[in-house]
Amino acid sequence: MASYLADSDSEDELPPGWEERTTSDGCVYYVNHNTKETQWNHPRTGQRKRVSGDLPYGWERIVDENGKVMFADHKSKTVTYSDPRLAFATEEKEFPMDIRQKFDASSNALDVLHGRDLSGKIAIITGCNCGIGFETARSLALHGCQVVMACRSIESATEAAKKIQAEKADCKLDIMELCLENLKSVKEFAENYSLKYGKLDILILNAGVFGIPYRQTVDGYETLFQINYLSQVYLTILLEDALTRAVPSRVVFVSSESHRFSNITSDKIKEEVLSPSKEQYWSMMAYNNSKLLQVVFSGKLSEKWAKKGIAVFSLHPGNLVSSNLSRYWLPYRILFGLLRPFTKSLQQAASTTVYCATALSLESVTGLYFNNCCRTEPSKTALDPLLADRLWLLTKELLIKAGFNIEMPS
Repeated sequence: MASYLADSDSEDELPPGWEERTTSDGCVYYVNHNTKETQWNHPRTGQRKRVSGDLPYGWERIVDENGKVMFADHKSKTVTYSDPRLAFATEEKEFPMDIRQKFDASSNALDVLHGRDLSGKIAIITGCNCGIGFETARSLALHGCQVVMACRSIESATEAAKKIQAEKADCKLDIMELCLENLKSVKEFAENYSLKYGKLDILILNAGVFGIPYRQTVDGYETLFQINYLSQVYLTILLEDALTRAVPSRVVFVSSESHRFSNITSDKIKEEVLSPSKEQYWSMMAYNNSKLLQVVFSGKLSEKWAKKGIAVFSLHPGNLVSSNLSRYWLPYRILFGLLRPFTKSLQQAASTTVYCATALSLESVTGLYFNNCCRTEPSKTALDPLLADRLWLLTKELLIKAGFNIEMPS
């Protein structure tokens, strides 16, 4: 994984009297109305920018008889001289890792996507019938993305889809059954998806459980470990071809800052630790461990897939966000309820996921960990290359042991 980035200034406002404009080939320049001069560099940051891609949905570029360029918004029936893509202009980086923070803990997922048109993009989101996953699906769908809702309960996913389509009737939502407690269901989902869609632009591994009592899955593994880690990793590997067909594509693991409190190390990693027995099981530590595994695996996978054009990120959505994650144990529900006024809303919690999945500024990077839409260094354990190598091999062994032979990405 990449080295730590210095803090960056998010203040990008122009001084009074300045205006941003674009050339026909997408270069951004700055007009000083006081001096009547123009320049290529931002007057405050000194950076150069470009705009790219299509205009947002409903916009049209018009050239009048005098050669003047205007932009018409047919939805609001307004005309402006400012290119609407300026809100999403990307800085011309001297180094790929130069990422300036534009959003923070107070940003909503819809803020991150403001003005973006994701038409033509396809995203799979696991566990998106409620909570943060629902807001992630809603935000992407409202901006034109085809969202495949990969959920265990078709009924609850259907109700969630109806809520989104009540806001915007033409949202593209597809519901496909995925039971992460069963590796056979994971394989069938991947096969059915590939036959139906062929390509995949965005894979968001959002599903997760917390505070559940001990039990084993049909595959013989502890349930929390399989749902939070093993099944979603298996799904990711199975969808490699679909992701390759859509490059540049992205994979996003919704992890947690709790990965910092895991007791897994490179010299302790073995099946008994990842999938403990009933006597060894403690739900809190099992959760912490599963989140560390996500960060470690995403870092290793990013190295494997970098040359393929598939970017891989992991992230922390927020502390004790009031979602359905705490539904399995009353004390956790009480704790989450008490802290609700002091934590992020679900829209705010979904912002970092949406940022990692769509931000134009991340097009040239991979293998990073984010919190509050900002690049953050994960724990030292998460960066241990020996742990990553051993987890990689053990993951394959566990899948084979369950009867699912698979070639790990090379």
